[in-house]
Amino acid sequence: MTKLFGFSIENADKKSKSVVSPVPQNNEDGADYYLQSSFYGQYIDIEGVYRTESDLIKRYREMSLHPECDGAIEDVVNEAIVSDLYDSPIEIELSNVNASDKIKNAIRKEFKYLKEIMDFDKKCHEIFRNWYVDGRVYYHKVIDLKKPQEGIKELRYIDPLKMKFVRQEKKKQNPLRITGSTNESLTNEDYPEIEEYFVYTPSTQNNVPIAGTRKQKTIKIAKDAITYCTSGLVDRNKGTVLSYLHKAIKSLNQLRMIEDSLVIYRLSRAPERRIFYIDVGNLPKVKAEQYLRDVMMRYRNKMVYNANTGEVRDDRKFMSMMEDFWLPRREGGRGTEITTLPGGQNLGELSDIEYFQKKLYRSLGVPESRIAAEGGFNLGRSSEILRDELKFAKFVGRMRKRFANLFNDMLKTQLILKNIIAPEDWDILSDHIQYDFLYDNQFAELKESELMNERLGTLATIEPYIGKYYSVDFVRRKILRQTDQEIIDIDKQIEKEIEAGIIPDPNSIDPITGEPLPDDGGMMGDVPMEPDLESQGGITSADGKAAEI
Repeated sequence: MTKLFGFSIENADKKSKSVVSPVPQNNEDGADYYLQSSFYGQYIDIEGVYRTESDLIKRYREMSLHPECDGAIEDVVNEAIVSDLYDSPIEIELSNVNASDKIKNAIRKEFKYLKEIMDFDKKCHEIFRNWYVDGRVYYHKVIDLKKPQEGIKELRYIDPLKMKFVRQEKKKQNPLRITGSTNESLTNEDYPEIEEYFVYTPSTQNNVPIAGTRKQKTIKIAKDAITYCTSGLVDRNKGTVLSYLHKAIKSLNQLRMIEDSLVIYRLSRAPERRIFYIDVGNLPKVKAEQYLRDVMMRYRNKMVYNANTGEVRDDRKFMSMMEDFWLPRREGGRGTEITTLPGGQNLGELSDIEYFQKKLYRSLGVPESRIAAEGGFNLGRSSEILRDELKFAKFVGRMRKRFANLFNDMLKTQLILKNIIAPEDWDILSDHIQYDFLYDNQFAELKESELMNERLGTLATIEPYIGKYYSVDFVRRKILRQTDQEIIDIDKQIEKEIEAGIIPDPNSIDPITGEPLPDDGGMMGDVPMEPDLESQGGITSADGKAAEI
């Protein structure tokens, strides 16, 4: 890796060479395997779908310019990335990380720094859209090679058309065989050693290297110097990373053809056409044809006015799709006659267009109700929420988790370069690092609110029977659907709030009146009775008068 441009992070705790496998590691990142070749090959599709990965990316970008497809993409991006005036679209969550507060604060500081040099808060919409359309995104981590401990200085965006991730097999000099027999030799193909790097092509003519083109200037870049994130969708037959738009290629092409055919049909069939039956009498065939042409030119020679230029010109030399029909008629007929053909019928039918629009949205995972002002936002009960919206919310959540891998790689490089953590500790920490995105899907909130209302209503109905037929633990688990950890956390929070005086102690409140119990009062709010003075000897009239005074 020292011969490559960039830098490489070496793990001090390397895996033992005794742990080997003949199967290369597959991260489903679409990297091709190039076996000892002097040039970098590309898959050529004979089916005509796409020749190279570059052609595939260009097709995705062309699709994103279509109005219907662009509308669906914007729905996805706006749902995944919520821009707010005050809050950042994404924040790091370290509550599950088993580390000291000092390390957590350092991680938060470095994450904030990475967002600043990316300018993520301002460009978050464009970054996510590029990743969604292209199916991949690349950033070059620029560092000072003389002072790597200062961390990442700059993050530069790289056009995916110019970048290719490569896995190449390295030959071993003296391989050792590890089998059941101790004297057997191992060939190089059994346990291959894979070298991973990126190939950058600065040329813009042929953005991605193609087999047989050695004249192109390419630069090998170390894997650790590049941050990349793919969509996670891989064509397993061809090993190519796909975009989320790949499923919509056929639907979009069908929609385009239907729209074009509709325009042609309406232009050709909408106007009324006329049929001219010209009486040619007993004229010979040649003269009859000449006479028909003279009559046709006499009536076709029309002067038209050009509203754009203000010119008047003759359009007789132009043929149009709305030509009339001129037919000769021999003697004995009904003479010269003009008949009108009606225009096309049912030109207002758009059911086929609407069908393919819905099909396009379904292929992109966007609910059909979001098509141009068809579905309004109803703040009603959860039963009114379409199931498609819930599926769409889960789809966006999966994309968010995949996109967060971009920050994971940047954060790993930054923390290791600045000696905040060791390379061998990153795998342990990364499993517990989470990223919180701003949430703007009110449908899920309506669903949770409705479920909570239903549970509280059931609780109010079953409350008189608690302690008689149902236990408190049963109600909390089965009715309120509280987990074991939630029960423990809620009990701790209640104790803290009682000690802080935020809520009253339920043991010191009369359940009947709802008022606090006296300090020396009996149980359940019993009111102490006045003593029977007469049984103790009675009271005198003087005592009574004194009491009145």
